[in-house]
Amino acid sequence: MKRTSTVILLIVIVGAFATALIYLWQKNQEDPVVYQTETPSKQTIVVQTMATGSIVPKEEILIKPNISGVVEEVFIEAGEFVERGDLIAKIRVIPNVSSLTSAKNNIASNRTAFETAEINFKTQKSIYDRQKALFEKGVISANDFDQVNNSYLQAKQQVERARIDLQQARQNYDIIKTGTTSGLGNIAQTQVRATVAGMVLDVPIKEGNQVIEANNFNEGTSIASLADIKKMIFEGKVDESEVGKIKEGLPLLITVGAIENIKFDAILDYIAPKGIAENGAIQFAIKGSIKNLESTFIRAGLSANASIILDRVEDALAIREALVQYDRKTNKPFVEVAVGDQEFERRDVELGISNGIYVEVKKGITESDDIKVWNQIKGPGSFAGRN
Repeated sequence: MKRTSTVILLIVIVGAFATALIYLWQKNQEDPVVYQTETPSKQTIVVQTMATGSIVPKEEILIKPNISGVVEEVFIEAGEFVERGDLIAKIRVIPNVSSLTSAKNNIASNRTAFETAEINFKTQKSIYDRQKALFEKGVISANDFDQVNNSYLQAKQQVERARIDLQQARQNYDIIKTGTTSGLGNIAQTQVRATVAGMVLDVPIKEGNQVIEANNFNEGTSIASLADIKKMIFEGKVDESEVGKIKEGLPLLITVGAIENIKFDAILDYIAPKGIAENGAIQFAIKGSIKNLESTFIRAGLSANASIILDRVEDALAIREALVQYDRKTNKPFVEVAVGDQEFERRDVELGISNGIYVEVKKGITESDDIKVWNQIKGPGSFAGRN
């Protein structure tokens, strides 16, 4: 029994030894691991975030009538250029019966007041003429004549005031009835004119359409919209996760989908202080003024993308970010630099900005160093692949 146990133990030992020899022999037959290297390069690294939006005029002016009525004639079309004061449309007034009756009654009231004032003036003038003759003969005193003269002057002022009121009442009646009156000339309310120079973007009305005047209670009907197409801006939105990275004054690079191979420079000049919930996310509106549009025509409303340049460095010594390792204890970055054939040493590095692919290296390596690539490959004679 004891001999049997000894034999079994010896067999187990011999088997384990044989297995170890076989394993070591197989390991020796494997090709050695070979690490590739990369050298640093000069890169322009740009850190940016994207915003989607559209191109719109910086100032779009809506032209609205000063009187309600029906469009009698339109003198412009979208796409035309107009100067300030150019005639845009003409309105035919349809008078309001109530307003017209009130204006007519106002004329009658002012005519009565004028006639009364005129009678009083004639009476005061007769008294004045008589008293003046007596004063010149020395019959009445200067004090008595002064009182008569004051009454005469007051009556004269009253009749002039009544004449003006009557004239204004008649003009008001004419404006309510026809939209214009004598003396208005080119400023007649039936004539809608451009208030600024620019391109006509839209003419939403046609001949025969009814329009409402702009007043304190109604914004009025838009006759046309005008804008200076050389002053365009980008209007877009950024996500709440990105809004903390941007600030006014950052450069933008605008790409318009309808205009190929051209990018426009802009400056971020507005970030909304309040976000708006859209599709479950908070979006913040931004605006950027586009520069140098003299040679390119951009139509208002075109969709566009804006690259907001957060940081930028030219001719930076850079490596792929995948080559950087981090110390498990200190969390400081380092790379491994080749010092011989498949021999590497650790180099601590100081990193700059990164665009997610390349990272700037400020200190620790030179442009001639070979940096270890962690995607190892097997040696010659076997299948090459990545671990």
